[in-house]
Amino acid sequence: MKDQVTGCSVRGFAFLLSSKAAVPGGGGAAALMGALGAALCEMAGNLTIGKKKYAAYEEDQKRMIAECERLRERFLQLIEADAEAFEPLSKAYSMPKDALDYAETMTRVTLNACQAPYQMLECCCETISLLEEMLEKCSRLMISDVGCGAVAAEAAMKAAYLNVIINTRTLPENEEATLLENNSEAMLQTWLPRANHITDSVTETLRRK
Repeated sequence: MKDQVTGCSVRGFAFLLSSKAAVPGGGGAAALMGALGAALCEMAGNLTIGKKKYAAYEEDQKRMIAECERLRERFLQLIEADAEAFEPLSKAYSMPKDALDYAETMTRVTLNACQAPYQMLECCCETISLLEEMLEKCSRLMISDVGCGAVAAEAAMKAAYLNVIINTRTLPENEEATLLENNSEAMLQTWLPRANHITDSVTETLRRK
């Protein structure tokens, strides 16, 4: 399934998302939003680097650009990983519930389906951290794009979280599922306010007369 989804055009991805196709779904959309957040941060760096006014941040910009590029690519990989995890899960749902390996199979494929959205959450945390730094060190002409990146990262976090808990809720007695859920909630509690702070800061700056 490599690049089956991410190889689409923007129009093609939107069409697949709207169709009866099994993938992409909410998880793929979450990862795409995360990739856009990282890309906007990367763009702000690329349009700042080389400007004399920001020469003191040159090395920081290079580092942030490289980190954003890595995250952007990772988010795209997670679109495919999320799609790949859905197929065995959908097959497991069609298994007879009295099959000897039903419970074991459902647990395995459900936990596997949690992995991509959970990793999206981790990538969103990194992206928000970079956006915070970028806001302080990029050209003032780029701060609206940094704010848009924070909005995208916030949306990606919320969407990825939903794609974790839709699976963990089916395994209420499973320790690994409980840990994934608790860690996901902790990430949201820590990082969503930080993403909001970025957008609030940008909004306040832009509205100054």
